[in-house]
Amino acid sequence: MATMKAALHDGKGSMHLVELPRPVAEPGYVVVRVRTTGICGSDLLIYADATQPETQPAGHEIAGEVAEVGPGVEGLRPGDRVAVEGIGQGRACYRCWYCRQGQFRFCQHRSQDTGGGFAQYLRRKAPGCYKLPDHLSWEEGALVEPLAVSVHGVRLAHIRGGEAVVVLGAGTIGLTSVAAARALGAGQVFVSARHPHQAQMARRLGADHVLPPNSDEMWEAVAQATGGRGADVVIETVGGHHPDTLLQAVQLCRSQGKIVILGGFRVPVTMDMLQPLLKEQTFLFSSCYSVLDGHHDFEIAIDLMASGRAPLKQIVTHRFPLDRIQEALDTAYDKTTGAIKVQVVP
Repeated sequence: MATMKAALHDGKGSMHLVELPRPVAEPGYVVVRVRTTGICGSDLLIYADATQPETQPAGHEIAGEVAEVGPGVEGLRPGDRVAVEGIGQGRACYRCWYCRQGQFRFCQHRSQDTGGGFAQYLRRKAPGCYKLPDHLSWEEGALVEPLAVSVHGVRLAHIRGGEAVVVLGAGTIGLTSVAAARALGAGQVFVSARHPHQAQMARRLGADHVLPPNSDEMWEAVAQATGGRGADVVIETVGGHHPDTLLQAVQLCRSQGKIVILGGFRVPVTMDMLQPLLKEQTFLFSSCYSVLDGHHDFEIAIDLMASGRAPLKQIVTHRFPLDRIQEALDTAYDKTTGAIKVQVVP
C-alpha cells in the first residue's frame, strides 16, 4: 500500500510527522497532491485547546494538483491545478434540502472527513475542487479559501456602492475582508489593527483609515466620514472570549446598519442587546461559504484574485516545509515575528 507523510497533533501541544496510507480515488472523488496549505487562526485555537491526539491531518486552506481521478468524475483530470473547498462542497451529498439550495456547509449527510492539507495528499469529492488559472501561484491558490470566507460575509451584507465599511481586526480574515469589501463596492474602509505590520498591510490592500483597536479615534474617523451616522456595515473578524468587539461594532454601526460576524467566539459571551434593538441593527452570522445568487464564493474569490482586484499574495509572510510544521505554527501564533499568513508546503 502506498503511503504519504502527514502531520498530526499529539493532543499535548505539538505536531509530529507520521506515515499514513495514501488516499485512493473512489467513484466521484479525486486525489489531490497538496502543494500549499495555509495555517488558519482556527487551527491555532483548536490546537491550543486540544487534549486528544489527531487521527487524521487538519488544514483547510488548500491548493494542489489533481493526482488521480475516480470513476464518474467529469471536468477534472490529472495535472489540473485546484483550490479545494473541503469543508462543505467537497463532502456534500448533493441530495438533501441544503445541498439543493447550494448551502453545502449545512449538508445533512456529509461524508466522513478523510483528512486535510497538512499532508502530501488528500481525497475530496470532485465538485469541491475549483480550477485555478495558470498565472495564480500555489500561495495564491491557498488564499482562495480565506478570501471566500470574507467574500461570503460581504455578499450577505449586500454592500451597495460607496457604503462606509468598518473591519474590526487585521488578521488574515480581517485583511481578506478589506480586499473583498473594496473589490465588491465599499466606499471608505476603516480597519482596526493591533500590530504595525497588520496596519501596514491593511493600507496596502486598500483601507482608507487604519486605527488602533478599542479607541475613540475609530468612532471619530467614522463619524466624520459619515456625517455622524456611523458605518453602514461593520465586519467583526476577531471573535475570541470577550464581547468587546461586538460592543464596538454596535457603537460604530449606524442605526439600521448591518453587523457581520465572521470571528469565532469560542465561549458564551454576554452583551446588552438594548442598544442594537433601539438602533434596529441587523446581525448577520457568516460561516464559511456557499452559493449565493447562482455563484459559489470560491468562484468569486478566484475571479477577484485572478483579475488583480484582490492582490493577496503579499499577505503570505512565511512558508515552511511539512517537516517544520511545529515551527510554522509557533510563528503563526507569535505576531512579533511579523507573521500574517503562514503556509506549509508538503
